[in-house]
Amino acid sequence: MMRATEFEFRQRFLCIGIWYAAGFACYNFDHECAGVALANFIWGRHFSPDLAVMTGSVAPLHVIFGVAALLCILCGVIRTWAAAYLRSNVVHDHALHSENLVADGPFRWTRNPLYLGGVLLGAGVGFLASRVGWFVMTFGLLFFYYRLIGREEAALTASQGESFRAYCAAVPRFFPALRARVPSSGAKPRWGQAFAGEMFMWGFAAAVVVFAVTLNIVLCWIVSGASFAGYLCYWLISGRIAQKKSTAVG
Repeated sequence: MMRATEFEFRQRFLCIGIWYAAGFACYNFDHECAGVALANFIWGRHFSPDLAVMTGSVAPLHVIFGVAALLCILCGVIRTWAAAYLRSNVVHDHALHSENLVADGPFRWTRNPLYLGGVLLGAGVGFLASRVGWFVMTFGLLFFYYRLIGREEAALTASQGESFRAYCAAVPRFFPALRARVPSSGAKPRWGQAFAGEMFMWGFAAAVVVFAVTLNIVLCWIVSGASFAGYLCYWLISGRIAQKKSTAVG
């Protein structure tokens, strides 16, 4: 499997942002919204390709973008569930952590629930991009996440050895099994820090929900911007608190 470079892993959030930007940039040559195009195809009608001028009978568009919102909500559920066991400071750390193997919560069904959630988010938000943009966003992120998985699995194999190989043999790499493949270890989830750490994902989900209800793209971007601002504030404050604790201990 192709592995991400150290730079790609450390700057993975920047790289993910670039894939989103690339998806929306496809509007420069493909001017029809993916969600609108899908509604046109399913209902055999012609809705305006411009998200800013949707008027008239648009119930099918509410349905299509409602599905997009459900994909984003599912992302939030899966990632929060995973972060409750892995811990958000590990999820969002630039460094690769291979000192411990987590095999509880959603990790009993899939080895990479965080990245699975990321692809679901890309597919959901991609409904707001153009037709080509949806494919660029969804499959571009899938390709990039598989590169990250390759790097992480190499590190875990080196540090955990046979225990990780046994885990890989039992649990699918990406697409989840229909039932848990390994027994629960009894680890206790930490939900508070998990929800706080995945605030940004829930903000994206809220933005798509707002659009599904109102079909107002301006409100969608306002909610997205507010969630991003809240996410930055949370991590800046958390970083300062952690720094003060570290200084006090030292």
